[in-house]
Amino acid sequence: MTAASPPQPPFAMTVSAEARAVMDPMRKGGGAPEVTATLLRNPITRAAVRAAAANHLKPLNKGRAQRFGVDVEKGKIAGVPVKYIRRRDSDPADKRLLINFHGGGFIVDSGSLTETIPIAGLTGIPVVTALYRMAPEHVFPAAVDDALLVYTDALTHRAPAAIGIYGSSAGAILTLQLLARIKAEGLPMPAAAGVFSGAADLSLVGDCEAYLPAIMGSRTAAETLAEYRGACDPVDPLFSPARGDLSGLPPMLMMTSTRDQLLSHTILADLALRRAGVDVDLRVYEGMAHAFWAWIECPETDVALAAQADFFTRHLER
Repeated sequence: MTAASPPQPPFAMTVSAEARAVMDPMRKGGGAPEVTATLLRNPITRAAVRAAAANHLKPLNKGRAQRFGVDVEKGKIAGVPVKYIRRRDSDPADKRLLINFHGGGFIVDSGSLTETIPIAGLTGIPVVTALYRMAPEHVFPAAVDDALLVYTDALTHRAPAAIGIYGSSAGAILTLQLLARIKAEGLPMPAAAGVFSGAADLSLVGDCEAYLPAIMGSRTAAETLAEYRGACDPVDPLFSPARGDLSGLPPMLMMTSTRDQLLSHTILADLALRRAGVDVDLRVYEGMAHAFWAWIECPETDVALAAQADFFTRHLER
């Protein structure tokens, strides 16, 4: 368990008033409530945590669906539950596809719609978000197995050059783990990947975790992901891809922000990918909280989402 971090200073005036209005209560109340291993092991309290996360996001999901003109449907791909997100006026003959992996520490769904609705709306590219198996019921590599099933199914319907994958937070970690698995199995790489506030080496504690309130209670990223890791060695390159060979991975857009607990992890991942010769575009946003584009409506979010949309539009072939 890490020592209690000092209180955050006030959010900078360089941040929009809309963003500060949402983030200021975090500064006064500290980080998110502690999610203990005991709570997660109890099916009743675990279900309550997941229901609370879903209820909290309902208004944002509804507002974004209306704003971006998308429809959402549920389904299954190779036995994996998914949601299909499509802009209403999108071209049904468009072969491009984006596959999303939501955030939530691998224990809750905190972004399957907030992360996907805007991108489907801005690009016109259909998005499939995989509702991968979560911890503690299912440990690594269950989530990667599910991600791989959805990706290999996509390969049977379209060219790799028409497919992009992405995620925020835990979903960003899963995106990198999936790329490592794709490489290990000798499958074609997708055209592009988005790693939005993630990590490539889960054996490390990032520098930012020493002075920013933890995302969940008082735990570091490595401690938060312990339920997901299970018995896996944290230096296993399929779990921590930076411990392996990253060469040959597709062009990547990476995002983080200066009040993001995973800022250090994202920068370390960026450095590792660049050393391996991967084409990386790193965007660091001033003064914003962890994965802000997925839960704060503000001008900074509009800028970040536009960058995500532009990246995938440029890299995916019709």
